[in-house]
Amino acid sequence: MGHTLRVSEERVRVVIVEDEPTLREALEETLRSEGFAVAGFADYEDPALVLAFSPDIALLDVLLPSGDGFDLARALRARREIPVLFLTARDALEDRLAGFATGADDYLIKPFAMEELLARLRVVLRRIGRLSAPLEAGDIIVDEVNGLATRKRCDLSLTATEMHLLAYFMRHRGALLSKVQLLSQVWGYDAYDENLVEVHVSALRRKLELRGPRVIDTVRNMGYRFVAR
Repeated sequence: MGHTLRVSEERVRVVIVEDEPTLREALEETLRSEGFAVAGFADYEDPALVLAFSPDIALLDVLLPSGDGFDLARALRARREIPVLFLTARDALEDRLAGFATGADDYLIKPFAMEELLARLRVVLRRIGRLSAPLEAGDIIVDEVNGLATRKRCDLSLTATEMHLLAYFMRHRGALLSKVQLLSQVWGYDAYDENLVEVHVSALRRKLELRGPRVIDTVRNMGYRFVAR
């Protein structure tokens, strides 16, 4: 069985308010590649402009030029009940508590890996009924919400990183994925560490191949390709 980003009725709509252009553009590109409809803002003046996109969920920076992202979250929720995931470098306990006091659904500390953000985003969307079903490819199933990966109905006992890596492979089945791309999307690193990728792919392969044939092929000097058989 192939996989798709399965949503209820139509594409999930994600609004991003983030003043750092490189991060905002990376978020937009990643989310669009995963099948989401996306609108990005560098700042906000009127919360109604943000809501005009009719988002299913909002990703909000906490420190914005026009004010506090917490204030924006309260303003959005005063007009419409919308899940909020904060993105911020402020990692003090009081900051996290302030975020959750606004009714935030999650709070992600910068820097973060894109796969971690996607996993947390999907947890919230599953909870509100906007995403359905775990990822499936061949005899492999990954349920990121419940932290479970199986092959032929047997638990693969993956680490969190291995699960993120497998989920990324499954969402891009058949595509040639370079080591640099995997490092950036799964780990969130800009620097290139070939050994880190190779070690984790090797460990993931061993666990997968205990239950069936190889599904992660190496393309010499280019990267990897996931092919469910």
